[in-house]
Amino acid sequence: MEKKTVAILSATLVAAAGIAFAAATFNRSSEPVLRVANQKGQVKSMMIASGALEGAPYTVEWSEFPAAQPLLEAVGSGAADLGLAADAPFIFAYQSGSPVKAIAVQAPVNQAADALAVLVKNGSPVRSVQDLAGKSVATTRGSIGHHLLLQALERADIPVDQVRVTFLPPGDAKAAFDSGAIDAWSTWTPYTNVAIKEGARAVVDAKDYGLPLYIDIANADAITPKRAQLADFLKREAKAVAWARAHPDAFAQVLAKETGLPLDIARASFDRNNRLSRPIDASIIAHEQAITRRFQKAGLTEGQRDVKQAFDGSFGTER
Repeated sequence: MEKKTVAILSATLVAAAGIAFAAATFNRSSEPVLRVANQKGQVKSMMIASGALEGAPYTVEWSEFPAAQPLLEAVGSGAADLGLAADAPFIFAYQSGSPVKAIAVQAPVNQAADALAVLVKNGSPVRSVQDLAGKSVATTRGSIGHHLLLQALERADIPVDQVRVTFLPPGDAKAAFDSGAIDAWSTWTPYTNVAIKEGARAVVDAKDYGLPLYIDIANADAITPKRAQLADFLKREAKAVAWARAHPDAFAQVLAKETGLPLDIARASFDRNNRLSRPIDASIIAHEQAITRRFQKAGLTEGQRDVKQAFDGSFGTER
């Protein structure tokens, strides 16, 4: 890949974690407002491409984030009413005391390769999880990348303190990875897509551990006053996801336009992030309790909040 192209890709993916607000084109000032936090264009692009928000009886205001951590900070602080993020950062935020609630769950359609992975440079001597002992690994604190690393070390019986974990946002982690300042990077799509295209390889792949669930997360204080808008948005989101599954190329075109990603990266990002709705049931709760225990064992959270109370299953009866 030419240096200019790499620079453009890097600039696209390393956008700072500050909030960049973009009001939706469905703005009708006399109607209620639902503030939706968006990560790397995914939900917004589906809504736009599918036309799912047409006729919505409220205004949608979007805020953009490069990762789940700042998205969850926005939802938890009340700067946003709703946002989609993976389960590990949701549980991490919840166990850290954030006033957030899971109101819907989506699961990957299949165990796609390289959707979430620990990456190394192609010439790295690291070939397995065992080789990570004594090495430096960058990830975002409490992220799905962080959780995958903990899973891999746990399965290999490697104590967490045997690996030098550096907590960085995706942009800084990519810069450190590219410069060789770190030995490995535990990250997710579309960052994995770009890194692999640039010559990285996976030494740990989440398809061997179980890909994360994705959760629609609401600010707890927004649920009662904005229940009608939240319930309606979830129905429209489900239609948009189904539309994207049936029209992946058309969705990729919009995702590329919204995010600045090259079309092939946008298409691969969808292939590795295709999801279906799941009911909030006992198996979901058990899955999140396991994540809580893993973070707790690593000394990252006290894990004292009841995981069952993190979920509001009432929206499932309204969809």
